[in-house]
Amino acid sequence: MHSRSHTTSRTSTRRAARAAAAALAGALAFSLTACGGDDDSGGNEGGGGNETAETVTLPELDGETLEVAAVWTGPEQANFKKVLAEFEKRTGAKVTFVPAQDPIINFLGSKIAGGAPPDIAMLPQVGAVQQAVDKGWAKPLGAEVQEQLTKNYSQGWQDLGTVDGKQYGVYYKAANKSLIWYNAQVFENAGAEEPKTWDDLLSTAQTVYDSGVTPFSIGGADGWTLTDWFENVYLSQAGPEKYDQLAKHEIKWTDPSVTEALTTLAEIWGKTDYIAGGASGALQTEFPASVTQTFTGGDQPKAGMVYEGDFVQVNIAETDAEVGTDAKVFAFPAVGDTAPVVSGGDAAVILEDSEAAQALATFLASPDAAAIQAKLGGYLSPNKNVDASAYPNEVQRAMAKSLVAAGDDFRFDMSDQAPQAFGGTPGKGEWKALQDFLKNPEDIEGTQEQLEADAAAAYGN
Repeated sequence: MHSRSHTTSRTSTRRAARAAAAALAGALAFSLTACGGDDDSGGNEGGGGNETAETVTLPELDGETLEVAAVWTGPEQANFKKVLAEFEKRTGAKVTFVPAQDPIINFLGSKIAGGAPPDIAMLPQVGAVQQAVDKGWAKPLGAEVQEQLTKNYSQGWQDLGTVDGKQYGVYYKAANKSLIWYNAQVFENAGAEEPKTWDDLLSTAQTVYDSGVTPFSIGGADGWTLTDWFENVYLSQAGPEKYDQLAKHEIKWTDPSVTEALTTLAEIWGKTDYIAGGASGALQTEFPASVTQTFTGGDQPKAGMVYEGDFVQVNIAETDAEVGTDAKVFAFPAVGDTAPVVSGGDAAVILEDSEAAQALATFLASPDAAAIQAKLGGYLSPNKNVDASAYPNEVQRAMAKSLVAAGDDFRFDMSDQAPQAFGGTPGKGEWKALQDFLKNPEDIEGTQEQLEADAAAAYGN
């Protein structure tokens, strides 16, 4: 499995992670003070940005057709279709969005076996990019795409899309997965404050609970939300070096560092009254509902807080809550010495090589495409040349600036680096093991043994 090398020393890596986390926390605090009722998260208008000037020249593609597959649904899919519509307008090509299912590698396999692969797939895992290359599906990106990547992306984001020295992926969409969103009215009624440490988070949860509101909403029906919980705790507690080792399966899931992280997670997951619907309810709650139930119901929502990335804003926009006033956010608290900075992302990979496919990949690597979706909310780009004014509110701008400012000093979602059989398949591997752990958080040893058995099978070691 490809993973980018880290040439920074342990000291500088920790310092950079600490600085990035501190910068994010400060930026969020400032932005939430600055933005108010004029916030437009998830809307269709940009926050002070004019129409983006064209920065990349695209070929005439009249009569050409393309298919793009992704697992995105709802507003996320609708917003991406507006990006594709701009590509159509500028080239004359016709682009069809193909809804895919998780695991997307299996979905693509069936399409390829049937002789009808999409031209481009948006792959949500580093491991999936590697698998697409290993299977001979992915096609290298051309010089025009590479020119845009070199100009617009830090080396770390380029490396994530590189396999055996060749560029295969354009990381069009990124995520800051180290955030906890909260219902501002619930916090105000309870007299709760934004926590800085894990112990503070537990105290805040108790304060919210004492006020008569369940502290946490968890979308446990989607196993990836649980892996994200684990990764933030593990990165902060065990540190970036251990994180990298576990991501590559260079240490086993039976390692004491995993025991410690699961024990810490159980301090929340093991308190049924802290979770909306209890463990059984959480395991029946999909991610979108975990968000919306936190920001509906007036003074008595089903929960006061929900953990997930910046993309939560897309789902908040489906409620009457406004980001920055009704819905606020704080950085995932420090469990160890340093608050975690975990990123995720989706890479465009060409499966059917053509001038049109290469042109679309070039467009997606440019600021032009990213700026369109940035204006619509619920989206972050790792493209460093997307103007911050393209984002629709100060919260989103702060997150985007923090992501770009981190440069190469971030950690990519661990499960997304794993083979998809372990880190990206519903009902299997890490997703299933952590769902079982949510159901029975006392069984730490059994959970570790299952994680290790599944990881060994998927990694082949």
